[in-house]
Amino acid sequence: MKVKKFNDLDNETKALLEASIAARDRAYVPFSQFKVGAAILCQDGTTHTGCNIENSAYPMTTCAERTATVKAVSEGHCEFVRLAVCAIKDNDFVSPCGSCRQTVAEFVRKDGNLDIYLVKPDKEDVLETTLKEILPLCFKFD
Repeated sequence: MKVKKFNDLDNETKALLEASIAARDRAYVPFSQFKVGAAILCQDGTTHTGCNIENSAYPMTTCAERTATVKAVSEGHCEFVRLAVCAIKDNDFVSPCGSCRQTVAEFVRKDGNLDIYLVKPDKEDVLETTLKEILPLCFKFD
């Protein structure tokens, strides 16, 4: 894991982070007020975004990362290259939950990894990591 300055990143990564920030603004969070946005860059160059969507029946709530995953896969884009997540809690970076980590693991690139970027809405610092770092022993059925 490494913290980098937003302005030091390449333009493709900046655009993905901007997409996650915009998705966060669309979050439906009437109960927790905890907004999360995600953006997935696929191997074919397409980007798919998602936000968290709460429900009064709390187990029905959908995380931003899983929303973006469902949108990408339902449009036929099944090989992910990068994931950006925008959220903030107590001025810390927010990482995907365990369910989201396992969900995106189904669609990683052929080398079995995924670049992950965590950003706060202020876009100052970005935490760069990988799926293998935050989910070292992911479950695979094969």
